[in-house]
Amino acid sequence: MGVAITSILPKKEITFQELQGKKLAIDSSNIIYQFLASIRQMDGTPLRDQNGNITSHLVGLAARVPNLMEKNIKLAFVFDGKPPALKAEESKRRRDLKEKAQEKYDEAKEKKDSASMSKYSRQTIKLIPEIKEESKEFIEALGLPVIQAPSEAEAQASYMAEQGDVFAVVSQDIDSLIYSTPILIRNLTVASKRRVQGSYIRINPEIYNLKHVLQTLGIDKEQLLALSILVGTDFNPGGVFRVGPKTALKLVKEHKSFEKIFTNVDAEFDWKAVYSTFRDMPLIKDYKLNWQKPNLDKVEDILQKHDFSEERINRLKEKLKEKKQKNLDNWF
Repeated sequence: MGVAITSILPKKEITFQELQGKKLAIDSSNIIYQFLASIRQMDGTPLRDQNGNITSHLVGLAARVPNLMEKNIKLAFVFDGKPPALKAEESKRRRDLKEKAQEKYDEAKEKKDSASMSKYSRQTIKLIPEIKEESKEFIEALGLPVIQAPSEAEAQASYMAEQGDVFAVVSQDIDSLIYSTPILIRNLTVASKRRVQGSYIRINPEIYNLKHVLQTLGIDKEQLLALSILVGTDFNPGGVFRVGPKTALKLVKEHKSFEKIFTNVDAEFDWKAVYSTFRDMPLIKDYKLNWQKPNLDKVEDILQKHDFSEERINRLKEKLKEKKQKNLDNWF
């Protein structure tokens, strides 16, 4: 879900050339979920191999990640660990929505309503452990570091950015700014074009600079967190009734402290618990970021197991070979 405050945040488009040589920490679950949602069959169901195993995540990783590597962008993938206790309500809400979507998909299937099947199938996506582990295995085979966060990947990735070990966090969600990443990049791994009302629009990467965000809004990091809690986060879905981003910004500027802010609104949640969840998020500080040469045999084994064509595998292997990657020598 993430925090719904993008409408008031300043941003700018950035080119891939501007990211050459930069180290980026990827919110892995976020982009894998993107691939599962967007790489689908005509009826909206995910791609599968002959044994029925989902392969949409591997198709996405195999298509997008090597392209970014070829542009000399150094990626590190951070995975979620144990979710905070307060995330249980949001997790239950998502499960309920998926169950309802599955029921509607089954109804559409009986009626052979392909449009509705496609719509509701996308709403049933689950990032099951097998997909997560297989993604880790494939990413490591590409020679890229995998970091297992103790809890929220965005918090861990943001810490890495704060330490200067990576340039930015890559995620479609805004939450990393609340965790104080200096730089957030969106749209890096999505398709470059998107169909909107019958025509295609170009989708370029966007960059959010925390310092510029705070200066533009006229607030500090604590006020940004207060604003986000008012609007709603994964730890207090929905936030305060009828408080949107603009109203929340006005409240945090007017009342300054958390105590004054939340005594002036009707919050049906424990804002102190939400605050503590954000500020006391578990982190690992002894992580290692080591980029290696791709293990081409391992890449081939993983893809062959899931019925990728020989032609497709060979194209990928060629792209990953050092002689095909002019910038790869700079990695090691």
